[in-house]
Amino acid sequence: MSNISGTANSLGRAIPSSIDGRAFRPYATAFSGPGARGPGPMARSATARGRPSKLCHTWDEALDRLELHDGMTISFHHHLRDGDTVVNEAIAHIVARGIGDLVIAPTALFPVHDSLVPLIESGAIARVEGSMNGAVGAACTRGAMRGVSVLRSHGGRGRAIEAGDLPIDLAIIAAPCADPFGNANGIHGRSACGPLTYPVPDSLYARQVLVVTDGLVPFPCSPWSIQGGRVDQVLVVESIGDPSRIASGTTRLTRSPTQLLIADLAAAFAEATGVLHEGFSFQAGAGGISLATVASLGRLMRARGIKASFAHGGATGLLVGMLEEGILGSIIDLQSFDLEAVRSCRDNPRHIESTPFTSYGPQGAGCVASMLDLAVLGATEVDLDFNVNVNTHSDGRLLHGIGGHQDAAASASCCIVTVPSFRKRIPIVRERVTTVSCPGEVVDAVVTERGIAINPRREDLRELALGAGLPVVEMSRLLEEVRAITGVPDEPRFGDRVVALVEWRDGSVLDVVRELEPGQN
Repeated sequence: MSNISGTANSLGRAIPSSIDGRAFRPYATAFSGPGARGPGPMARSATARGRPSKLCHTWDEALDRLELHDGMTISFHHHLRDGDTVVNEAIAHIVARGIGDLVIAPTALFPVHDSLVPLIESGAIARVEGSMNGAVGAACTRGAMRGVSVLRSHGGRGRAIEAGDLPIDLAIIAAPCADPFGNANGIHGRSACGPLTYPVPDSLYARQVLVVTDGLVPFPCSPWSIQGGRVDQVLVVESIGDPSRIASGTTRLTRSPTQLLIADLAAAFAEATGVLHEGFSFQAGAGGISLATVASLGRLMRARGIKASFAHGGATGLLVGMLEEGILGSIIDLQSFDLEAVRSCRDNPRHIESTPFTSYGPQGAGCVASMLDLAVLGATEVDLDFNVNVNTHSDGRLLHGIGGHQDAAASASCCIVTVPSFRKRIPIVRERVTTVSCPGEVVDAVVTERGIAINPRREDLRELALGAGLPVVEMSRLLEEVRAITGVPDEPRFGDRVVALVEWRDGSVLDVVRELEPGQN
């Protein structure tokens, strides 16, 4: 049964005006959203004079001190990625107290969190407001969640918290290093994970904040990413996770000849169009092709004697090597994708920890992403209108989050999406993407092994690329070539029920994800 009523947005996607009494604003353009800031941080008041006692040594002790209730929203961060243990432990202890109908608001979930699926199916978890990878996303697509989930970018999530669109009852922050007052960072301790930036909005605006640490140090913890004045309780545990599992197959440099060709083409495009110049700045996604593009850019930089001013986003050992070599001025970092990046963030003053507000905030007086010359991003699908899908696959299953994709694409002077034209005989270039995660309005070029498609909005880039002899192709031609190889794939069959919304970074709704019909998942 449908749970949607509304109209089409400017992309032609049917968008609900409301679901269960909750109103939504359809996407209009990439830059038409409201600019006003939201209410200030959640107020705290001292209940007694003197030094507060925040330290707890068991989950029961910590939860006894907090206000828990059915339907509450609980937030987490993902800096430990697939090595995190705090999400599963926290939810298990809360559900064991008979608390249900929970809304989970993580910056991202990973396969390590697949154990949440039975709690979703039982109704203990009603919905997720955050990125989902793997089985949790698949459970959402098959309609296992009772509520409608919301997918946001990193900047969009910070905006939603700041504006009051995502009110958080309890923020649970896994911290590799913390003091008894609640000051915390992610660069020290045996579970060091790098910057501890994504839970900063949560620490400022949540009604209650619990820091969970396996690295208690005497006051003051220095530096402090999370400030203890915003923290209600500090729980000391044996382990918050395994930092060796921060790195994954999707955050390692590709060895595929096809993908390496795409990376070389993307770097050549940046050079031919003048994006690659002395002092340029860039951001690359965490995918293998994006990382390979950074390596290709590095080779061109060395050959031309060019130095980049800064790299932005998530950090890798590849960027650290460029920083230490001297061809990169600084790294402005929101998360570490490997342990070399963790080390560098701790030891190198030119490796700078940022926050979602500073890096991506669409409501601030500018952001770091708006100073980028180049963004190199990935996709699961692209279409004739340059719309990009990063959330679902062509089978309709929700398997990935948005991350900083929208924020970098909308902010950088030049946004390149690097993708193979097909994967395992499944076309990536489509007539119409299954789900719009990023509007084609902000995508300047799509680089594939079959050539470079340039958005008609950027005739300046097209002329420069053609002048350099690069293989410029029309997107429609790419679609024809791919279909000649793969054929026209069957479209997934969806029901009427909306199971998730894809928000643009300003809070308007780009698209919806519908429940798959039985037998397809």
